[in-house]
Amino acid sequence: MRLAWLVVLSWGVWAAVCGAQAPIERRTAQDQMPTLKLESRLVTVAVNAVDAQGAPVAGLAKADFRLLEDGKEQKLAFFEKESSTPLSIVLAIDGSESTMRNEKLEKESAKRFVKALLRDQDELDLMEFADNVREIVSFTPDKTRIETGLGELQRGDATAMYDAIYLASQRLGETSAANGRRRVLVLITDGGDTAHGVQYNQALEQAQKAGVMVYALIVIPIYADAGRNTGGEHALIQLTNDTGGKYYYIETAKDLSPAFAKVSDDLRTQYVLGYYAPERTVKSRSDGYRALKVEVTDPADKSRINLRYRTGYYASK
Repeated sequence: MRLAWLVVLSWGVWAAVCGAQAPIERRTAQDQMPTLKLESRLVTVAVNAVDAQGAPVAGLAKADFRLLEDGKEQKLAFFEKESSTPLSIVLAIDGSESTMRNEKLEKESAKRFVKALLRDQDELDLMEFADNVREIVSFTPDKTRIETGLGELQRGDATAMYDAIYLASQRLGETSAANGRRRVLVLITDGGDTAHGVQYNQALEQAQKAGVMVYALIVIPIYADAGRNTGGEHALIQLTNDTGGKYYYIETAKDLSPAFAKVSDDLRTQYVLGYYAPERTVKSRSDGYRALKVEVTDPADKSRINLRYRTGYYASK
């Protein structure tokens, strides 16, 4: 009885047995080029949702939001509910004589704010501004270091407010954007810029480029004083609106602690939405600015829920 055997040899074995030469692998220049993977920038938008009385609306889900860039809806790739995402904060305090009226009480209010707000994953940078801008404590989660820095505040004559916003935004722009980190500037000032350095538009653009939310605690002599200069106040109000932050009026030093508490509550009840920025189109602005719009998806909610968020950002050109 004859048996038939089928032997399958790999080319390497056959070559060894028969002395044959292996075929030469030919690779084109295109084959040798590394594979490039282009990744779009993740854009995060912090959103405050409140009812008609200004109370936070809890329990919203990813499907409850719709986000548009330059009028085109974007697919949400990131969502954080009632945000626990980390914070990078600059606390910038106006050291001019017109603002520092009750220095001890103001410092104590700031210390309580830091203790209540700062968690292990957060970091805070302390700045003061008067004639110039001075960084007292660089970014740290160490509350003791920050409290010590608050004791080193100095008084000055002028108010370099827009310089402070610009430089604080620059520093915030250097922080990590991982894990949906939010960048926040808390500004205590009377709203009057007297240093004549950076202009309003430059300060706003730098804040938007860094994705900074500006919270302004505006110190005023008398709320109903018709003779006071409101130009700086109105500029700050517009800046907070454009960056998704908020403003509060401070009539006496005792108003600081409640205002700080409101800022803390505001940051704790935010939703964070994220999406990958689309490629630039022919309709994109040459300076890279892109407009944002966030809506609630349920028509019934549009009349009862008010949303606050930054109105735009600057993409890489």
